[in-house]
Amino acid sequence: MRARLLALTALVPLAAALLPVSPAASAPAGDVRLEALSGRADTVTGGDAYVRVVLPAGTPATGLRVDDDGRDVTGLFRGRTDAVVTGLSLGRNVLRAVLPDGRGARLTLTVSPLGGPVISGPQIQPWACTPGGRDAQCSRPPAYRFLYKSTLGTPLQAYDPEAPAADVATTTTSRGAEVPFIVREETGVSVRDVYRIAVLYDPSQPWDPTAPQRGYDGKLVLTHGASCDTAYEMGSAPDVLLEDALSRGFAVASHALDNAGHNCNLATQAESLVVTKELVAERYGPIRYTIGTGCSGGSLTQQQVANAYPGVYQGILPQCSFTDAWSSSQQYVDYTLLRSYLEGPGAAASLITPAQYLQIYGHPNPANQVTFTEVIPNSGDPSRACPGVPEDQVFTTESQKGVRCTLQDYMVNVFGRSADGKARRPYDNVGIQYGLSGLQDGTLLPDQFVALNTGIGGYDIDLEPQAARTAADPLALQRVFRSGAVNTGAHLDQVAIIDLRGPDPGAFHDVYRTSSMTDRLRREHGTSSNQVLWEGPVPLLGSTAFVDQGIVAMDAWLAEVEKDVRAVPLARKVLEAKSRAGVTERCTSADGTDLPGVTSCAEVDATVFASPRIEAGGGADAVGYADDTMKCQLVPIESFDYAGRLSDAQVATLRTAFPTGVCDYSRPSVSKQDAVTWLSYDVVGGRELGPAPTSVPFRGRAAAAAAPGTGAPPAVGSLPT
Repeated sequence: MRARLLALTALVPLAAALLPVSPAASAPAGDVRLEALSGRADTVTGGDAYVRVVLPAGTPATGLRVDDDGRDVTGLFRGRTDAVVTGLSLGRNVLRAVLPDGRGARLTLTVSPLGGPVISGPQIQPWACTPGGRDAQCSRPPAYRFLYKSTLGTPLQAYDPEAPAADVATTTTSRGAEVPFIVREETGVSVRDVYRIAVLYDPSQPWDPTAPQRGYDGKLVLTHGASCDTAYEMGSAPDVLLEDALSRGFAVASHALDNAGHNCNLATQAESLVVTKELVAERYGPIRYTIGTGCSGGSLTQQQVANAYPGVYQGILPQCSFTDAWSSSQQYVDYTLLRSYLEGPGAAASLITPAQYLQIYGHPNPANQVTFTEVIPNSGDPSRACPGVPEDQVFTTESQKGVRCTLQDYMVNVFGRSADGKARRPYDNVGIQYGLSGLQDGTLLPDQFVALNTGIGGYDIDLEPQAARTAADPLALQRVFRSGAVNTGAHLDQVAIIDLRGPDPGAFHDVYRTSSMTDRLRREHGTSSNQVLWEGPVPLLGSTAFVDQGIVAMDAWLAEVEKDVRAVPLARKVLEAKSRAGVTERCTSADGTDLPGVTSCAEVDATVFASPRIEAGGGADAVGYADDTMKCQLVPIESFDYAGRLSDAQVATLRTAFPTGVCDYSRPSVSKQDAVTWLSYDVVGGRELGPAPTSVPFRGRAAAAAAPGTGAPPAVGSLPT
């Protein structure tokens, strides 16, 4: 089966799917236009927004007036057409820019508190602030520190602006500006948790976001943390001191809530990044494009946010890849079920030995399932130790009270609650024939296959073992796809992807997950050409040089997209810019040096293992390694072709495990749909924000006073922020 899948992967044609072009929605050439440059106009936070007034060609700014709901803010522009407009009130604000002849534009801004929520809905409770917070939102003023690179080449070290060091090195940015290698790192709090921003910064010179210092090139790298967990307390923002990126003029930023090991909730991950990007733009200057980087849980965050909230990133560098939290969680839960059976009563009942595990678990190394289920916390267990929650406040099955520390409860705004008050759960293993590939190739004896599938069972909502299989809550199943919590890749064609990977380590960072995203892209778009694979010999990482090299390559790729001003779909621009930037697949040595004459490490080592569901038929030719079927469609067990390997008596016994039928993986998942992008969870299950509000032009003073509209979508093919 693995050989067949590898062959299929190699032969799928890479023909780009051409989408219809929509008309651009920009104002006519003679009109005024207002632009929110710090993010979407409906996700503004903290009372500030970076705004630009675009005037008709040849029109001077003399006499331009700008007001916020009648409050004159013209002075903030200081004769320029850019300004950070301060003093915005919470809720709806109508910003207007008017020329002396009456021509003008209005833009509706929706403002939320800096402490949130913005799009994630009612905030998770309880929540523990670290000391120093001024309110329940953990608010506090930002703190700053300076570091510098010495001419001696040592790592970044403390810099005192009051007593400047004599050995400060210089660096040349991607725009060719030579500046002192001094970094300012800002640490603050937004949406109840810690953010960090680092940028080249000369403390002896002024900095205004409308006129940034030469050390800032308008590009942003977002860093992310590993694992997947649910915390009810403040954490630490991932490291932002990426020397190579900073030296090139990138700002580097992160937020504790984009660390999946601290927060694995898609909605709050996206929210934290939206707010962090806004802070970068308002304090340092507009962002041209954004690149994500991170391994394991860091790859998970990048890929699921990029799909559900297009425009947060323009390029991503997933490393040790996970596609998303929820389709990946299926492997985790299957592993726990299989381990409970095969390392417990099933060992004697089935006589299955570790030598047969490959066709059950999908991996030949037992350490794979052991490390996954013991290193990563079980976020399906409501009674586990819950970060930030005192032990006596955690849910117990006996009392049926307390904080339920599960991922679905942490994402209750996405999934909603059932009648018992517990969050709905999308996990399902009804109809799954574990070890099917082993039965088909003779590795598993028929009696072993029957014993495994009649004995494995499932879990109830409190993660207590049960004889019956686990059935997904129907609403949760719909919402896990609608929200993008299962990342089908439906919107990832708009993002440039360089996937960085090493050989399978036998420690749950399975190489097949890169192939999962490849196959999802091909299924959804007819091509995976916007995903470029870089492979090397270092387990997990591929190469220690890949992150720095990847940022440089992605910069070149996105710069080509940025230059493309045609009114064509962004997905097409991304595909066509790749070759102009010279970005190709790579197979390298440990230090990131390309192997001569080799473009794909599949030519050297094609070892790709699988998951329990792929081995159970989920690797059918129709879906390959996609592995995002959350609940399979069923066929009657009598109609399933066992090719004469099971007797009538054995099929009858299996029917007790599969009373409603067995999986047909040639059909898509029950409730599969494309993610609805830019959902806000002020409504349970999510409310679609729709296109970002845009400028509404008017002519004459009567039109200026008219009720504001929401505007039209931004121009098709533009590079979103």
